[in-house]
Amino acid sequence: MSAEKPESADGQLIPERVAEIAGQLSEAQDESRRRRLARQIPQLAGRSSQATLQGLQSGTTRAWQSVQSGSGAVGRRLRPARDVAAKGAASSRDAAIRGAQVTGEAARRGAQAGGSATWRGVRASGQWLTTRTLEMAPRIPVRSLATLQAQYPDRSTEELADGLISGAARASAGVGTAVGAAAAVPFIPTAPVELGVETLALVAIELKLVAELHEVYGMPAPGSGPQRMLAYTGSWAQRRGVRITSGGLALAVGSPLRRQLERRLLAKAGQSALALAPLLAGAAAGAYIDHHETRKLGNLIREDLRKRAADGPAAVR
Repeated sequence: MSAEKPESADGQLIPERVAEIAGQLSEAQDESRRRRLARQIPQLAGRSSQATLQGLQSGTTRAWQSVQSGSGAVGRRLRPARDVAAKGAASSRDAAIRGAQVTGEAARRGAQAGGSATWRGVRASGQWLTTRTLEMAPRIPVRSLATLQAQYPDRSTEELADGLISGAARASAGVGTAVGAAAAVPFIPTAPVELGVETLALVAIELKLVAELHEVYGMPAPGSGPQRMLAYTGSWAQRRGVRITSGGLALAVGSPLRRQLERRLLAKAGQSALALAPLLAGAAAGAYIDHHETRKLGNLIREDLRKRAADGPAAVR
């Protein structure tokens, strides 16, 4: 079965498996099935720990090493500076002042180096999440309007939207609970991995929700499947319906939308970190926050699509 595929050395199976699990989780109607599926997220993190850590932590590890290096440099500069200051105090007031100036300059340089390194680490983590999200998006299973209407034949447009938002919110809460429960086991050193994989799972659930809401309101993104999912990824980052301009959708490295996506993914990772609180408090916090944030996103997209539908075809693009 695909669930038993070994993780590749560069983590390429992570997006594939997360998209598959998130798709099933969003559509699950039975609570026990949702729990079983959600538990696969921390399990995937455990199996993928080495490959994922290399990608997810490479930036932050380098940053921490640089911070430590910077701190060490500060210390090395402080010691002779203190010596100068001490000798100066014994010999003359001017020497003490020079020592204090050296100390301040060393501290300032060290702080700048540490801050720059930390920012580089944060950016590297955001880039890792962005790359994996863009790999994952085309693999997320999205139901067409016809499929949704066949599955729920007696529901109106608004009732379909209600069901999609509620189902996605429950799926997100299940992920938060499962990751929080796994993180409560103290001897499993995979918290950074769980954080990265949980973030991807939550994003996959929300991307599926965004895409299916567009289907329900009759405003699917144009183009091929991968092109549509790229558009929905931009919609997720901007928290509004898809807007395609004459220049298309730019998610190239360095583009404003790409940077916005990175920022949103880092914010999502920060939200996911609540699930890693001590004991089982993280499971409760993760479930609550994830449920709330997914529902909030769904309602924002829904309101935007409603408004555009009311404004007529000219507002679609």
